[in-house]
Amino acid sequence: MSNKKPGLNAQCGAVRDAFIADLPDDQQNTLMAAGQRLAESDVAANAISVNDIAPEFTLTDAHGHEFQLSEALLHGPIVLSFYRGGWCPFCDLELKALAEREPEIRNLGARLVAVSPALHEKNKAAQSELNLPFPLLFDEGNRVARVYGLVMQVDEAMRPLYLQWGFDIPTLNGDETWELPLPGTFIIDTSGTVRAAFVNKDYTQRMEPSDIISALETISAAKAAQK
Repeated sequence: MSNKKPGLNAQCGAVRDAFIADLPDDQQNTLMAAGQRLAESDVAANAISVNDIAPEFTLTDAHGHEFQLSEALLHGPIVLSFYRGGWCPFCDLELKALAEREPEIRNLGARLVAVSPALHEKNKAAQSELNLPFPLLFDEGNRVARVYGLVMQVDEAMRPLYLQWGFDIPTLNGDETWELPLPGTFIIDTSGTVRAAFVNKDYTQRMEPSDIISALETISAAKAAQK
C-alpha cells in the first residue's frame, strides 16, 4: 500500500464530500443549486490568463509591510495565489500545501504571495495558526481580485447558511458586499507575463503545487537557455 500523500485537490474533495454528507437534505439542495448557478454564470469570463501581462498592484501584508508586484518581479518570478480567507477549509488546505512546497519555490528563484479580502487581523491569525512562510496580503474590497477578473458574490440563498456555519463574510472582510475572489493562481515571470494560470468557479478546486513547481521549472529552463 502506498503511503504517498494525496494531492491537494484529492484532499479538498475528501473534505467537500464529508462536509456535504453531514448536511441536511435542504442545505445540500441549496448548496448544489447555488453551485450550479455560479457554474452557469459569466463570472471569471474576463479573468487574467496565460500570456497576459499581470496587472500591477500594491498591497500590505498582515504586519503592514508593503508588497508591490513590479518591484518584486525585479528579483524573480512571482507565484500569486488568490484565496477566500482563512475561514475557508479549502483555503486552509491550499495554504498548508503551498507552505510545504515554499522551499522548492524559493529554490527556483521565485516568491510566493497569497491575497484575500480578509482583514489584517484575520490574516495575521491565519499566518500564525498555519505557520506560513509567505505573506498574506489584504485586498480591501477585492480591488485587485476585481482587476484580475476573479470577483464573485456569495449566492443570496447561501448567505444564511454561511452565517449559520460561522462564516460572517461582511465582518471577516470589513464590508457589506458578500464578495469573494474565486480561487486563482498565476505564475508570473520577470517580464510581468503570466506563464501559467488556474481559475476555477468551483472553489473546492485549486492549482496543484506540483503544477506550480513545473511552471517555475519551465521558466527557469527558458531563462537558462537564453544565457
